[in-house]
Amino acid sequence: MSTDPHIWLEQIDDEKALDWVRARNDLTVSKFTQNDRFRGFQERIRSILDSDDRIPMFETCGDSLYNFWQDKDHPKGLWRRTTLEEYSKTRPDWEVVLDLDALAKSEDENWVWADASMCRPECTKALVRLSRGGGDAIVIREFDLRTKDFVSDGFFVPEAKTHVTWAGPDRVLIGSDFGEGTLTDSGYPMTMREWDRGGLLENAREYYRGQSSDVYVYSRADPFTDFRDYYVGRATDFFNDEFFVYRNNELIKLDKPDSAIATPHRGQLFLLLKHDWDRRGERFKAGSLLVGQLDDILAGTGDYQVLFAPTEHSVLISHTGTKNSIILNISENVCTKTFVATKGDNDDWNLEQVQKSNSFLNESGFAYESQESDRTLMLSESFLEPSSLSLSGPNESPRVLKKTRSFFENEALETTQHWAESKDGTKIPYYQISQRDATGIRPTLLYGYGGFSVSLLPAYTPVAGNTWLNRGGTYVIANIRGGGEFGPDWHHQALKENRNRAYEDFIAVAEDLIHRGITEPKHLGIQGGSNGGLLMGNMYVQRPDLFGAVVCQVPLLDMSRYHLLLAGASWMAEYGDPEKPEEWEYLKNFSAYQNVRADRTYPTILITTSTRDDRVHPGHARKMVAKLEEMGHKVHYYENIEGGHAGAADNKQRAFMQALVWEFLWETLERS
Repeated sequence: MSTDPHIWLEQIDDEKALDWVRARNDLTVSKFTQNDRFRGFQERIRSILDSDDRIPMFETCGDSLYNFWQDKDHPKGLWRRTTLEEYSKTRPDWEVVLDLDALAKSEDENWVWADASMCRPECTKALVRLSRGGGDAIVIREFDLRTKDFVSDGFFVPEAKTHVTWAGPDRVLIGSDFGEGTLTDSGYPMTMREWDRGGLLENAREYYRGQSSDVYVYSRADPFTDFRDYYVGRATDFFNDEFFVYRNNELIKLDKPDSAIATPHRGQLFLLLKHDWDRRGERFKAGSLLVGQLDDILAGTGDYQVLFAPTEHSVLISHTGTKNSIILNISENVCTKTFVATKGDNDDWNLEQVQKSNSFLNESGFAYESQESDRTLMLSESFLEPSSLSLSGPNESPRVLKKTRSFFENEALETTQHWAESKDGTKIPYYQISQRDATGIRPTLLYGYGGFSVSLLPAYTPVAGNTWLNRGGTYVIANIRGGGEFGPDWHHQALKENRNRAYEDFIAVAEDLIHRGITEPKHLGIQGGSNGGLLMGNMYVQRPDLFGAVVCQVPLLDMSRYHLLLAGASWMAEYGDPEKPEEWEYLKNFSAYQNVRADRTYPTILITTSTRDDRVHPGHARKMVAKLEEMGHKVHYYENIEGGHAGAADNKQRAFMQALVWEFLWETLERS
């Protein structure tokens, strides 16, 4: 690995680096934002993001439904609450709990909401997490839900990448930056401590310590054992962890495969397998969800039942416990349906689908009252059908609580699913959303991610509907390997030395679109962010002949140094370790920063990032732009000074960033 002349751009807040950023921002703003089409996009996107017709998703605590809401009058947002009866009304009456705009103004801080965790079952206190500018590092402050004010002498944690959870009304479990030897190499907590009300944070009792090479450690307390049990996890890498029950000052390690995800629930233990597992002469298949009695499993006397076993194209996306049942979201050919599992008289589990729906309507169910009842909330949506939120229970049929209005005309549009054949013969599904009667070549945007077992499922697309589909563009989502669309093996097939398979899959989808006559290279744009930004970088350098425009957002691009920057070390289980010669041998082949060439012709590219992204370092994007400029290639760059890994901190910034992308795509692909 040679000396990098652009490494100075990794100094995030260095004034010279920021001047370099501002100069390129100005060029991009001048190029793409000074016209009516951009202004129309920005105005329409902002109106969608600020609309009162969006579904206000909520968390239930006690009798209240809590929601965080941003709109044009409250760009930083309101934390508010109401009742279920009131929520069901067309225009519910919300009680404001915390006005973040007012707080930011009064404290002269650029607060961005992270989230809040409420102390159950009392629901009188909360731990509010606030970020300066939108990064992952947060400040934690205790909040009184009765007085609607911060507790003056309550729990307070300075800015850090902190993990904290309630262990009763007067105790929290915390992992944070306590100084030397308390953070992992990835910058996350390495220790867990008990912190009692009134005590000093630095004196909190440490009850678990991991290793610096771990990704992070975490813990939570079980309210159903009156907080006697703590569950402790030690993530040895991004996909493997050891799991313990800390009971009566004793740490009991759970016997499980390191890759399996353990979830205790009301005395039961659920185990989601990522690899096949042989146990006591029985083989359980990867992707299966097992259930057993926690105490029996810990004692070594318990067996597991199979609650769900995958098939070739049917996989479990997620599961949530209620008081007496388990909600399962099961995907069949990349579209999820919701089932509820309940125990019968013979202790067998019975699965029943919540409601029948059309093939491309994607459903996601979750518990309504955080395990306090058996009611199920379900969010349903498709690429063209607005989101709908319904509530059901054991003795109540599903009823719609809220439904998003349609933000674009969809009568002339259709969704179809197609399959491309990758280089190794694997069939790769992709969704195509387009005008129903469209013929001939048209501008097409192909989106992909392909990593960390993330599944790209059907979701309502109001912004793309207004800025792309209704203007005649075709929108395509590629379900490439590296994702979780077909279970653990779909992800495992593109790990480390097999990363090329994700890129071959994406290329196969692009070539299939061209073969089918949907588009041609000069009218084909591609888009991806984060791990998808790495995908874009590799498409840019590997197949520049195949695309007319590339949108590369908050990307990883320099794989020789990614593990040294911010949270990068936590991803080595996905990509590999560049300091191991045998792993750098394959890593160097998908490190776009090392593979770009001065003597090649590349498509026009827009690279975006955020100064405040403390997950994927903005240096990746900055250095790539500098190198492309040095080589004389056409590149556009925009770095939002705020926003964290999401790229924007409020709806105004989101509207600007999204409008910039759509304007770049139309400007580039229409002129090709």
